[in-house]
Amino acid sequence: MTASVTAQDNQQVFTQKIKGARRPSNYFWAIIALMGGVGFLLAGLSSYFKVNLLIVSDPRGLQFIPQGIALTFYGVAGSLVSLYLWLVILWDVGGGYNEFNKNTNQVKIFRWGYPGKNRRIELEKKLDDVEAVKAEIKEGLNPKRSLYLRIKGNRQIPLTRVGEPLPLTELENQGAELARFLGVPLEGI
Repeated sequence: MTASVTAQDNQQVFTQKIKGARRPSNYFWAIIALMGGVGFLLAGLSSYFKVNLLIVSDPRGLQFIPQGIALTFYGVAGSLVSLYLWLVILWDVGGGYNEFNKNTNQVKIFRWGYPGKNRRIELEKKLDDVEAVKAEIKEGLNPKRSLYLRIKGNRQIPLTRVGEPLPLTELENQGAELARFLGVPLEGI
């Protein structure tokens, strides 16, 4: 998440870009799933047609039932997982921005979703309703480090990306910078 403060025509706007599904780890797993899925699928089809479709091995000697069917099943499953990952990357699911505009007294949270009726996820609130910026830190086997915007009525709106936890120093710096800009307390640190 990157942040920038801009001042244009007496407007003070604080914008945080949110990285969605276009992360290196998603590209890595999409490539691995594609290679594995296509490899298993070609091995299964090679055992059925008795024609070598692979460069690295010769699966023609495998019995189609049960080995070839299992390879074909795993190939189709791996290819479908890869297709899903590539589509999520293409659509940049979870990507967007947080915008805090003092001139219009608005907070705008925007994220991209899956295609369809709710592709654009937008939430707008008044800056006056913001009570605090809250940092939530949980360590252990499944660590969680995220920032929330606490709104009147104890409602919490997540501000950070889902998946990879932010480094602790980056979380503290972003939370402190945002709290300073909004003039609200930073909780949880």
